[in-house]
Amino acid sequence: MSILIDETTPIIVQGITGDKGTFHAQEMLDYGTNVVGGVTPGKGGRSHLGLPVFNTVKEAVAATGATTSITFVAPPFAADAIMEAADAGLRLVCSITDGIPAQDMMRVKRYLMRYPRDRRTMVVGPNCAGIISPGKAMLGIMPGHIYLKGNVGVISRSGTLGYEAASQLKELGLGISTSVGIGGDPINGSSFLDHLALFETDPDTDAVLMIGEIGGPQEAEASAWIRDNMSKPVIGFVAGLTAPKGRRMGHAGAIISAAGDSAAEKAEIMRSYGLTVAPDPGSFGQTVADVLARAA
Repeated sequence: MSILIDETTPIIVQGITGDKGTFHAQEMLDYGTNVVGGVTPGKGGRSHLGLPVFNTVKEAVAATGATTSITFVAPPFAADAIMEAADAGLRLVCSITDGIPAQDMMRVKRYLMRYPRDRRTMVVGPNCAGIISPGKAMLGIMPGHIYLKGNVGVISRSGTLGYEAASQLKELGLGISTSVGIGGDPINGSSFLDHLALFETDPDTDAVLMIGEIGGPQEAEASAWIRDNMSKPVIGFVAGLTAPKGRRMGHAGAIISAAGDSAAEKAEIMRSYGLTVAPDPGSFGQTVADVLARAA
């Protein structure tokens, strides 16, 4: 089993006719993902990559039955694309775009709150690598060949560290149920906690690797929730041990501004709530293997 997406999930690509949309849509198709169409305003009625193109998400949903989208839309228009997808009733939207203004994401969050929780669209990202359920479906920009199908869930703010984890796990013969890149922006669509709850109820996920970064309270909030609600072991890591206070790093959310924001502080918080913390990025695979061996 997997969370969020599988081989049956009908997916549309917003911005499919652009160069990035074209490249990654083809990669998703080659992986076996059930991509059923695309959306580019003004180009409806065409065929692209053998798929129908629509002017609006509502038209695409009505024609294809899509439940999920991935957006390759430029930063000034990305928030509108996410809200259009939510308005069309999509269950899940993955936004790859980097550089969406924080104020635009605040507008998206307020818009989503208009809907009852059971009808609210989940947004993954922005500024993320996407989602992959190995051997089933890929909704993102990751190199699919490094992911082995298995029973470890991965949630990461960093796309490249998520790739590193997948590669190390594969080397040890350990696979992944689903890997979710939630993105490094300070205001993102969904948090560690949202996906931890899904992994907790997934019968085919035996452990979860949570890869955080400096900046923001998400890791601490998730760790507290894990102690009180998770029956499965969680392995944590926080990137940015050498980052100086007050300096913005590679991700918009990666800045130490207050007590509890640094990597060392977050790692200590994780330990205090019972998580096993990987000592460095080179130890992801072995730390997960050790935890699984102890739990067996």
